[in-house]
Amino acid sequence: MTPIRGQQPPPDPEPAQETEGGPLPRRKVLWVFAGVMLTMLLGALDQTIVSTALPTIVGELNGLEHLSWVVTAYMLAATVGMPIYGKAGDLFGRKVVFQFAIVVFLLGSVLCGIAQDMTQLILFRALQGIGGGGLIISAQAIIADVVSARERGRYMGLIGGVFGLASVAGPLLGGVFTDHLSWRWIFYINLPLGAAALLVTSMVLQLPRPSGPRPKLDYPGTLLLAAASVCLVLVISWGGTEYDWSSSVIIGLGAGAAAATALFVLAERYAAEPVIPLRLFADREFVLTSLVGITVGIAMFSTVSYLPTFLQMVNGASATESGLRMIPMVVGMLTATITTGRIISRSGRYKIWPIAGTAVIMVGLTLLSQMGAETSYLYNATAMLVLGLGVGMVMQNLVLIVQNSAPRRYLGTATSATNYFRQIGASFGIAVFGSLFVSRLNDEVAGLPAGAGAQLQVQSGEAGLSSLTPQMLERMPDQARQLIVNAFAEALPPIFVYGVPIVLVGFVLTFFIREKPLATTVGASAGDAEGDSKPAPAPAGE
Repeated sequence: MTPIRGQQPPPDPEPAQETEGGPLPRRKVLWVFAGVMLTMLLGALDQTIVSTALPTIVGELNGLEHLSWVVTAYMLAATVGMPIYGKAGDLFGRKVVFQFAIVVFLLGSVLCGIAQDMTQLILFRALQGIGGGGLIISAQAIIADVVSARERGRYMGLIGGVFGLASVAGPLLGGVFTDHLSWRWIFYINLPLGAAALLVTSMVLQLPRPSGPRPKLDYPGTLLLAAASVCLVLVISWGGTEYDWSSSVIIGLGAGAAAATALFVLAERYAAEPVIPLRLFADREFVLTSLVGITVGIAMFSTVSYLPTFLQMVNGASATESGLRMIPMVVGMLTATITTGRIISRSGRYKIWPIAGTAVIMVGLTLLSQMGAETSYLYNATAMLVLGLGVGMVMQNLVLIVQNSAPRRYLGTATSATNYFRQIGASFGIAVFGSLFVSRLNDEVAGLPAGAGAQLQVQSGEAGLSSLTPQMLERMPDQARQLIVNAFAEALPPIFVYGVPIVLVGFVLTFFIREKPLATTVGASAGDAEGDSKPAPAPAGE
């Protein structure tokens, strides 16, 4: 029917926003959100589920000196993969990228479960991390595809709750499996969950997929980014432990990191579709949230990785009990993420939360650094609760800020790049804190009486501390065991206070974040409103 002059034509029966960035019906949004949450839980869980099993794993596989790498390999691989997944989602559509990440994650899980030595476990954890990074990035970008920035606060709060839940459910499940089945089940449990995630995402995810000419991938930039990331973490992990800081290996790795970074910047200047577009660094909010994310990543992941060791080796908790004892941290994170998310959705104001959160994190780290063999669980729980509250105020709100600031066509790329820098911080933190802990512990043990050293040799063999498990420690005579416990108590908690000046830098930076109005339309952002509104590629139904 031809419309009357001056009158708008009637709307189509099926509005375009159902498939191209407009508001989906709430029922569909909830189904999409359920599928996304399930897969995100998988990725988040495997960042923490290993922590309570680590003392047993390194004891069975004889590798205390490689303890940090079981965690770092996963984190580093996930970190390197994040920008690639973000860019691939922008170019090819998020659904196929999302499901590819799930399959890779499950393959890595199977191989980790059958690993026979530390080398195999570390390599397979890296493969698992490649998939895990894609789960987290794709999930955050998918939510941004279907929910406006103003409403996204409440959803981001729930996503933050998933991280909070995983940070305690992970150690708890790891403890249960280690105590009652085998540490290998911390990887096998991913199979039924992953199968369910594949089924749900296949049924409910209906997302746009860009059409048109096949984009040219940034292979040089991807390889150079991976090389720079690996070299940087190896320098931090090996420097002062495996090799002297002045050794040719460390100097070579440092030079390799610098060269790869310089070449990466050069490659991105000329790439048709750069994996991390350099124009993002002209956005003050992107730069600031990335830097703050680095400091928070160091504080959160280093703490979650090493607290179970303190609870088991000093407090005598079983692997399961150590997971349960970390529940206050999760309660703090869940409370803060959900509450701040709802407040932001109602008020549209968000700047205060990163400021308050980084301040609270510093208080939590200081409290944790004062733990000892004689401190009560009430004190330890309070310190963990405070840290959880601080992390919950910051983590997901940084993602919301950068998504609201970045132009629409860079949504996935900006999301993944911000997470990339946070994960780099986490990888650095885990490696550095692990090196400091092992160094301090070796110094403490070297000063023990000969009798305690002899008992350590009897229980753990020639490998000494490298093979010491909580079960072996429990079998020692009381006097020798108490000396070893005191050594752990003196060596571990002080490393937490080293994170305070790092987070202080993040605290200062949060004051420079500009509070832009949160977009109320799906597919819009403050970055588009400021003039960078080049349309995204036309979608084709997926």
